Amino acid sequence: MRAKKTIAKAGLGFEPPRRAERAARLPSVLEVIYLIFNEGYAATAGDDLVRPGLCLEAQRLGRMLAGLMPGDAEVFGLLALMEIQASRLPARIGSDGALVPLTEQDRARWDQLLIRRGLEALARADALGGEGPYALQAALAACHARARSAADTDWPRIAALYDRLRAVMPSPVVDLNRAIAHSMAFGPDVGLRLIDEIAGADALRDYAPLPAARGDFLFRAGRLAEARCAFEAAARLTRNAREAAFLLARADACG
Repeated sequence: MRAKKTIAKAGLGFEPPRRAERAARLPSVLEVIYLIFNEGYAATAGDDLVRPGLCLEAQRLGRMLAGLMPGDAEVFGLLALMEIQASRLPARIGSDGALVPLTEQDRARWDQLLIRRGLEALARADALGGEGPYALQAALAACHARARSAADTDWPRIAALYDRLRAVMPSPVVDLNRAIAHSMAFGPDVGLRLIDEIAGADALRDYAPLPAARGDFLFRAGRLAEARCAFEAAARLTRNAREAAFLLARADACG
């Protein structure tokens, strides 16, 4: 209220940005909304694995933006991505408070209303020619949402989508997720080869998901001693207590 009075007293006013200005600002707006959502979906630090209130706020902002910009494919791509990912929140945490990986989640606990909303938003993005980063990430999330079980997941399609995402949004983190997808589609040795190609990237230095992914590949390849070391390294790097506990449990499972 005080800020509004100060602005009014100064004779300042607000007006919607012009079309060119809006286009220039939109990527930053989408990025901020998704950062809010991600911090809710996978808390970077503390004792909580998820912070649902942040996810809800990001979804609210995404729906508002979709109402204001009904002709933008990336706006609907982001909305679809958040709705589908948020549908998994009830299944991400076990009764003991531990993290439940996507492949082990009880899909009966996924929120079907959010999945329907997400798929509708994705269809809207596709109709608008969506080939941007958010639309492609939403298409990736939809692959999981449509699979009746983890075994039914279309990993070759997910790997192909990551190839397309890498072309429009090149980054070491995308490369890491691409390696995970290719490992699931074509075997852990493929994943290990791809992860070795990006292990030296500055952005992945001290990044817990890198050794965690390597640990998973090694575990599935039967190289248990190496897998244990990788999981322990990942546990040391994460700042989230529950994630660390999950990684140490995986290390213990290596024997």
